[in-house]
Amino acid sequence: IAEPIQGAGGVIIPPESYWPKVKEVLARYDILFVADEVICGFGRTGHWFGSDYYDLAPDLMTIAKGLTSGYIPMGGVIVRDEVVQVINQGGDFNHGFTYSGHPVAAAVGLENLRILRDEHIVDNVRTEAAPYLQKRLRELLDHPLVGEVRGLGMLGAIELVKDKATRSRHEGRGAGMICRQFCFDNGLIMRAVGDTMIIAPPLVISHAEIDELVSKARLCLDLTLEALGG
Repeated sequence: IAEPIQGAGGVIIPPESYWPKVKEVLARYDILFVADEVICGFGRTGHWFGSDYYDLAPDLMTIAKGLTSGYIPMGGVIVRDEVVQVINQGGDFNHGFTYSGHPVAAAVGLENLRILRDEHIVDNVRTEAAPYLQKRLRELLDHPLVGEVRGLGMLGAIELVKDKATRSRHEGRGAGMICRQFCFDNGLIMRAVGDTMIIAPPLVISHAEIDELVSKARLCLDLTLEALGG
């Protein structure tokens, strides 16, 4: 069970060798693979699913969030036909259906998927928005507080450090939460995971809005550096 890209843990981008090696192990021992696509699914990586980006073939996929673009709660599990056939040999493929089967959620999900498809939003993420976002974010590497900038698609992380050479942290200072508060005070939403600031902007963000995001991020980094004593 794994996310194609670990999101809430701090936007951890796997090395290029990671998923090919995992796929080898799964195939060798015939292990079922569950891909958690709650964050990566529905365009976040510039592909419909993170599994598409990494050429994975999951047996089950958990989905939510981007399924309705967050306009209404909805989640689900996509199950490969071969898995369903095995389960059905023992009877019905039963689920818990608490609060589910809501026609409004289904209608919102269908309309959201139609918009993503017909307005080519996922394609635009891949060709326009994501490359520009990743390029602009990496300009923050010159800031004295930034030890690493990483990201893929519409996911990004800015690692805050005390020493750029050693990447040592501001122990006990809570640099991430300090930066987070400055972000909120200046109209920017960035989440702090320890001393890593992570972002996942809307898929429809424009170049001008990305410029504004990076400008505000630099301002908040400056304010954080000052608060930490320079």
